[in-house]
Parts: sequence; structure tokens; C-alpha cells
Amino acid sequence: MTFNVLVLCTGNSARSILGEMLFNHLGQGRIKAYSAGSKPGGVVNPVALETLTKHGVPCEGSRSKSWDEFAVPSAPTFDFIFTVCSNAANEVCPVWPGHPTTAHWTIPDPAHVEPMAARREAFETAYQSLRKRIEAFLALPLESMSREEVLAAARRIHEEA
Repeated sequence: MTFNVLVLCTGNSARSILGEMLFNHLGQGRIKAYSAGSKPGGVVNPVALETLTKHGVPCEGSRSKSWDEFAVPSAPTFDFIFTVCSNAANEVCPVWPGHPTTAHWTIPDPAHVEPMAARREAFETAYQSLRKRIEAFLALPLESMSREEVLAAARRIHEEA
């Protein structure tokens, strides 16, 4: 079974891109991840791509896109949605077909940290935070868990991270 995951943030240029690529890489076919933003910037942050490349995570095909792209009938049906920024968690989301399990994993925004050396460190911190959460999530027996159990586990993973 392959689970569809959507990682949301406001701009879809940094944290949600890291999450999408990490879920796809670490999920090894068990997960098909996508990312989107409520107000996408249209460009993936180059430091996000640099960070992924540094860790050997493929990032081909990454692009900044609107969540509207995934709110149409022809879009994939999601099993799990993760918001990774406080703004997206507080916004009114589209109604997702199938009412997927939705959890919030706050990751500080690395995109505007200055100077550049500090920005690279902030992206590394965001990468490691997401990787830790995603690895813990993927270690769960998702195939045999109820929606409520998955939600409780996702919240626990965030609290323990």
C-alpha cells in the first residue's frame, strides 16, 4: 500500500519542500508525497535544494505550487496532511477529499534568516527536525492503525521532537 502525503506551508518554498522530498526519499515507495502552499512564492528556495542535495536527498521535480492544485477532483486523495508552519495551520484549508488525517508540525522558518551562513544553519536545523519526525512517523505500523491512532502518534512525534 502506498500512502499519499501532502506537506503544507504558506509559501511552499522551504519547509514544505524539505518535507515533501524527505517523505518521498525515506518512504521508499510506501509514501508518495507532495507539497503546496496557501500563497506560494513560485520559486523553491535555493538553500532548501542545497540542503537536500548535501544529504543525498533527490529533489528533482520540486516546485512551488498552490494547494488549489490539490483541491480539484482529479488530484490525488491524501491519507495524511502535515502543516509545517503556524500560518498554514491557522488558515482555512480547502476541503480535502476523503478527509485525511491532518497534523501540525511547527518548524521555524529558515528562509529569511540572515546572514547567509546563519540561513544555511537554519535550513540544516529544519532539515534535521523534519527528518527526525518523518523517520518516527514512517516507523509506525500505518497500515494497521486507525485514523485516531495515527493522529495521536503524529502529535506525540511533534511533541517529542
